[in-house]
Amino acid sequence: MKPNFSPLPLLFLLLPSTPSFAQSPAAAPAPPRPNNVTAILEKASQFTTFIHLLQTTKVAGQINTQLINSNQGLTIFAPTDNAFSSLKPGTLNSFTDEQKVELVQFHVVPSFFSPSQFQTVSNPLRTQAGGSEGAFPLNVTANGNQVNITTGVTNATLASSVYSDSQLAVYQVDQVLLPLSFFQSPPPAPAPEKSKKSTVSPDYSSGSGDGSPTDSSGEISLSKNQFFAFSSIVLVLSCTFLNENESVLHSF
Repeated sequence: MKPNFSPLPLLFLLLPSTPSFAQSPAAAPAPPRPNNVTAILEKASQFTTFIHLLQTTKVAGQINTQLINSNQGLTIFAPTDNAFSSLKPGTLNSFTDEQKVELVQFHVVPSFFSPSQFQTVSNPLRTQAGGSEGAFPLNVTANGNQVNITTGVTNATLASSVYSDSQLAVYQVDQVLLPLSFFQSPPPAPAPEKSKKSTVSPDYSSGSGDGSPTDSSGEISLSKNQFFAFSSIVLVLSCTFLNENESVLHSF
């Protein structure tokens, strides 16, 4: 009895085999950049007033855009609701809309600072307020683990870190940072220049074509000289006439 062989295994051996590659594990996605500063503050709670100011002044949108498009980083000093409550009544309402924008920007530094970097920071520290001119600076000093912020009006303490990554640092502060320029009197306006009175004599010669003033004192002196010369001539003529008359009388 002949053994039965199936041709199927031979067919599988003859078929071209496709190489198989081991699949490498997918790279872990990069952590998303923070693009909503108000969401960070809402999650931390106790920043309702500051969030409201960020939204009404539209500074929140500016910050979110910077976080997406810039690698420079930002540092935000966020006052708590208790910090706003400690302000004198009516302080926020006394600020103009422009000042409210500057107030919020005054709490934003256009550079990333970790807690350890406050030990060697160079003062004054430029804020987002005032643009590139740096008209709204503040000073940051560190003594051990305590970080103090001074503005010339406010002395605040950095209480804790709210959020931090390689690009954004948000710190809780116990006082609202008030710019010194909000409480300084504007410099007085310069006094208008007094109009200079003309020192030119109004007496002009009618025959002068260039409108230059004539020297009346010279004219007076000239008239006196002419008078003395004329008087001298008259005197000489009179003496001559008298001498001639005397000669005629002696001849008789």
